[in-house]
Amino acid sequence: MLSSTTAAQTRPKTVAETGYGRANVANLPGGAFFEGQWQTTDMTLEIRDPEDGILLGRVCISTPQDVRRATAHIHRHLQVDEWPVRSRREALDKAVQLLGEQSTRFSKIIAAESSKTIVEAEREVRRCMETLRLSAAAASELTGETLGFDDSMAGGTKIGWYSRKPVGIVAAITPFNDPLNLVAHKLGPALIGGNGVVLKPSGRTPLSGLALVQLLLEAGVPSGRLAAIVSGPGVSEALVTDPQVDLISFTGGPQTADRIAAAAGAKKIISELGGNNATIVCPDADAIQAAKAIVAGAFGVAGQNCLSVQRVYVHISLFEQVLEHVIAGTQALRTGSKLDRNTDVGPLISEEEARRVEEWVEEAKAAGATVHTGGKRRSAYYEPTVLTDVPSECRVIREEVFGPVVSILPFIEAQDAIFAANSSEYGLQAGVFTQSIDLAMAIADRLHVGAVVINETSDVRIDSMPFGGFKKSGVGREGVKYAVLEMTEPKSTIINLGEPPRRKQRGPLTERTP
Repeated sequence: MLSSTTAAQTRPKTVAETGYGRANVANLPGGAFFEGQWQTTDMTLEIRDPEDGILLGRVCISTPQDVRRATAHIHRHLQVDEWPVRSRREALDKAVQLLGEQSTRFSKIIAAESSKTIVEAEREVRRCMETLRLSAAAASELTGETLGFDDSMAGGTKIGWYSRKPVGIVAAITPFNDPLNLVAHKLGPALIGGNGVVLKPSGRTPLSGLALVQLLLEAGVPSGRLAAIVSGPGVSEALVTDPQVDLISFTGGPQTADRIAAAAGAKKIISELGGNNATIVCPDADAIQAAKAIVAGAFGVAGQNCLSVQRVYVHISLFEQVLEHVIAGTQALRTGSKLDRNTDVGPLISEEEARRVEEWVEEAKAAGATVHTGGKRRSAYYEPTVLTDVPSECRVIREEVFGPVVSILPFIEAQDAIFAANSSEYGLQAGVFTQSIDLAMAIADRLHVGAVVINETSDVRIDSMPFGGFKKSGVGREGVKYAVLEMTEPKSTIINLGEPPRRKQRGPLTERTP
């Protein structure tokens, strides 16, 4: 049930007026960072807790000119200052240590500015430490190999090799739902690869990203390699069109990605654009295990997760049993204050987003869908919701809900479930529950997604795996090792040895004199 503390406040409070222990969560030296300095002018963008509107801090409203200054400074630094691989690795290792020491502070920042409960925020900090550790270890990926010229007509007397070099300047654009670890997934690989980075965190949750920039600088990352600009008129367009930006790494929605690609032109782009993830429960599956995983995968972070379980296709022989357990598990979840350790589901990132989810569910109900539990909104909260009988044309089936809503649908033949799962314009990840390895492999082979998880839902990401999807789910792959390869390029060095010395020709009867 929703507690009384979740009701909208008539007047947004400030951190100093609360007893929630959120004071100093935004203890940052400035509201943007570029040209090697923290910026403190125009700090007028207010960052408020989506739970109750409490003011957490202010960050800078920047300008396109600020973007140009940031990229120009990094470009100059890249030309004149060496930063050897060993020093990069040491700085990232140091960052892991510092983040461990400051984990409580970072957890409070995440929980305060985002939708995550304090338990989810603590988990994200641990994941961020892992991502930075993997980034440091990815120094081993910055190798090359000799080039096989001997087997080429043009090879002749040439020898050569290639090594991996940084692309240059990376524009890192991140969303609100994982405000720390998704920033690390861009900054860590970019920095170990020797690049400079301009970070643009979400304007809804910028404090976590800015705090990570501060920590990386403390750990030894040169100030000429980093910049962070949050928001301002024309800032996004200025960043993606800046001629000194060599690669754009973007996590967000496909419509924004289309605009970025159209504006950026011939630039390398890595994009992760979300999902409409399906899970298939086969007739031989463990119904209780599947239901438990579905509840966890559908409602974590209030469903605001690109891997969230949105569509579940259950064999008709197990449908009622799985549905019963999913409803019971959903009703057992506690929705309430993020800082309460007993809370399972916090608010959405804004009341506007909660209203959107409410609208989509009402649309499905009007089309004939049945709401078994949930389906109610209060302020920025939306109760975890389980639907059945949802027509395929409804947005909760066709599009990415990005909210706490899951639809349970029956199937008879496995090929029908596969076809339905593949019918989405997205193709990020999927889950399959079955005790048959043959059936699991057959279904996995036919699902057109970036990863298939057997006996789990789609909501699985290991930070070392290649992460991304097909269709509208993105371009390229993240995951530390794979991002490092995306953010570096092979550079060949070729040496012409010249013509070899000719050997003196001897006749068949010529004898060598002693």
